[in-house]
Amino acid sequence: MTNLKPMSTKRSLLVVSNRGPVSIDTDDSGSDVARRGSGGLVSALQSALTDDGLWICSAMGDRERAIARRCGTGTLHGSGIDTGELAVRMLAVDAQTFNRAYNGIANSTLWFVNHMLYDIPRSPVFDGGWRRQWGSYERFNALFADAVTESAAEGATVMVQDYHLFLVPRMLRERRPDLSIGHFTHTPWANPDYFAMLPDDVAASILTGLLGADHVGFHGRRWADSFVDCCVRVLGAEVDDARTTVTAGGLTARVGVHPLGSDADALRERASRADVERELHDLREVIGDRLVISRVDRTELSKNILRGLQSYRELLRTRPKWRNRVVHVAFAYPSRHELPEYREYTASIERLGHEIDDEFGTDDWTPLVLEVGHNYAGSLAALRASDVMLINPVRDGMNLVAQEGCILSEHGCALVLSREAGAAELFGDDALLANPYDVSGTATALDEALSMSADARRDRCGRLVSAATASPPAEWFAEQLSAVRREHQP
Repeated sequence: MTNLKPMSTKRSLLVVSNRGPVSIDTDDSGSDVARRGSGGLVSALQSALTDDGLWICSAMGDRERAIARRCGTGTLHGSGIDTGELAVRMLAVDAQTFNRAYNGIANSTLWFVNHMLYDIPRSPVFDGGWRRQWGSYERFNALFADAVTESAAEGATVMVQDYHLFLVPRMLRERRPDLSIGHFTHTPWANPDYFAMLPDDVAASILTGLLGADHVGFHGRRWADSFVDCCVRVLGAEVDDARTTVTAGGLTARVGVHPLGSDADALRERASRADVERELHDLREVIGDRLVISRVDRTELSKNILRGLQSYRELLRTRPKWRNRVVHVAFAYPSRHELPEYREYTASIERLGHEIDDEFGTDDWTPLVLEVGHNYAGSLAALRASDVMLINPVRDGMNLVAQEGCILSEHGCALVLSREAGAAELFGDDALLANPYDVSGTATALDEALSMSADARRDRCGRLVSAATASPPAEWFAEQLSAVRREHQP
C-alpha cells in the first residue's frame, strides 16, 4: 500500500448510498483493485461527480472494511487503489452494526413493508431483539451523516439513495443546514394502512427523516402519493393542493416524480459483445424456431418468479396449442441467501422448474430453460431472443429489466407486465397489464401476447422503447440535481 492521504478538499456534490459504485477485488498478483459496478445509473452518477464530487458508501465485507479503515477519511484512490476519475469513500461500519441495519431492518423490515410482503399471521414481530436492530439502523445512518458532514463543502449538494438511509436527510439538516439535500427511494412506498404496522415512533422517525430533505423523489406518482398519505396519517402533515409540498414538525420537503429510464446505446453495445453472441448461439440451439418467453430477475420475493412459472405451466395445461411451439427462458439470480426465506424461495423455484420439465418436456422440446445463477451475458442473450417478456412483480419501484427487454428484443417483443410495477405507469396500454397474484389471468395475458402478429408485437415494442428511453440515467439525475438546488431554503 502507498502512504494514505487524507481528503484534502471538501466536496461540492456528494452521492450517498449503502452499496457503492465499486467493489474491491484482487488481481492476478494479489493486489487490491477496484471493480466498477455495471449499469447506467453508475455511469450517470459517475459523470456527474466531476473533480469536486464524492461517492460515500459502505464497505460490504471484511476485505473492504480493512481497506476502509486504512483509508480513514480519505478516498480509496488515496489508499493506492485506482478508482479512475471517481472519488469513493468507503465507511468501515462494524460488522454487527452493518448486519443488523442491512439484514435486520433494511432488507427484512423496510423492504418487506414497502413491498407489502409480510405473512401477516406470523410477521412482523417488533420485540426487544428487533429494537436492537433498529438501534443499529439509527447508528448506521448517523455514521453516514457524520461522513457527509466531514466531507461536504459549504452549500454542497447531497444526493442520498434509497431505503437503507431513510434517516440521513434529517440528521444532515440538523448538522449542516447549509446543505442542499435530496433523497430518492427506488422501491415502492406502502399505503398508510400497511405502513402503520411499524411501531408508531419508528414510522414517524422514517417520515421525518425524509422530510429533512429539500426534495424527496420516487419513480412514480403512485409511490409519491402513498408517501404523502403516510405523512398525513402518521405526522398530521400539511400538504399543498398539488400534493407536492409536505410540512410537518418544522420540516418542509418537495415531493417529486422522476421515472428512471435506460441508456439504450450503452445497453445495446454491451449486448453485442462476443460473450453474448456465444450465449445467444447456444440458446438458439435449444429453442430452434420456437417463440420465446423471457424473464430475467433476482430470486427476490417481490419479483414473483414462482407465480410466473405457475402461469406458464397453466398456459401449457389449458392451451395445448403452445406445446412444442414456445420455450420459456428464465434467468434467476440468487438473492439475499443469508436470509432463510430467500433460500427456500430459490429452492421452490428450482423444484417447480423440474416439475414443468417433467410434465411437458419431450425428447425434442425443452419447455423451460431455467438458469439459477449469475450469467449476465446469458441474460442479455435471453432478452435479445425474446418474443414475449414476462415481468410480474408483486410490487416494484420501477423495474428496469422490463425496459431493457424491450430495447434489446431483436424481433420486437410483447410485454406482459404486472400492474403493480412502477413501469406500468410508464408504459400504459402498450404493455399487457396483469394482476400479479392471478395465475390464470397472467396465463391469459401470455396467450394474448403469443397470439399477436409479429407486426403488432413490433409496433408495441417500438412505443415501449420510446417510453423506456425518455429519461436515461444522466438526464434523470440531472433533473433531480436541478430540483434539489432550486428548492433548498437556507
